[in-house]
Amino acid sequence: MTTKLTIISGGLREPSSTRMLANRLEAAVRTELAAAGVTVESSFVELRPLGHAIIDAMFSGFPSTPLEEAFGKVADADGVIAVTPAFNASSSGLFKSFFDVLPEETLSDMPVLMGATGGTERHSLVLEHALRPMFSYLHAIVSSRGVYAATDDFGSRSNEAALGERVTRAAADYARLVRGCGSHQRRDAFSEDAAAMAQLLGRDRS
Repeated sequence: MTTKLTIISGGLREPSSTRMLANRLEAAVRTELAAAGVTVESSFVELRPLGHAIIDAMFSGFPSTPLEEAFGKVADADGVIAVTPAFNASSSGLFKSFFDVLPEETLSDMPVLMGATGGTERHSLVLEHALRPMFSYLHAIVSSRGVYAATDDFGSRSNEAALGERVTRAAADYARLVRGCGSHQRRDAFSEDAAAMAQLLGRDRS
C-alpha cells in the first residue's frame, strides 16, 4: 500500500525553522506509516517561491503553471502536512493566501496535520485559534494533535528532545488518521455541481 503525502511549508526565509519542522513531521509520519507496512511518497510545496503567483491569482482568478502544479500535488495527496510561521497569533499572510486561492473542495475529507513555528511560546495557540478553524471550514479532517515549535526548541538538547517527543506523538496520531481514512478521492466541485444540475433537470422533464 502506498500513501501520498504533500507537505506545505510556508517558511519565509532560507534556511527556515518552518521547513525544519515540516521535515521532522514528514520523517516521523513516514516512520509511523512504515511500521504499519505503508509505503510513503512525499511531495513538498514551498510557498515562498510561489508568493507572486499566489497574489496574482488572488487578483486575476487564474493560477500560473507553477501554482497549478502545487494545487495538483495537494489534490492528489492522501494526506497533507501544513506548517506556517506564526505572526500576531495567526498564520502568515502567504500561508493563508495559498488556501484562499486553492480550488474549492480540494481539502474536503483530507487528513491534515498542522504545524507552526514562532519566536516564543506566546504564539502556540495559533494552532487552535487560527489553523484548526480554517482547515475545518475547508472540510478537512484535522488531526487531534498539532505541533508548535518556538525558536528555543531548536536550540538546547533538552528542548530538542521535548520537541522530538511532541513530533512523535503527533505523527503517531496522524498516521492512524491517514490509515483510517484510506486513499483520498480527488473531488471536482464544478463537475459535481454540473452532474447535480443535470440530474435535477432530468427529474424536471419527467
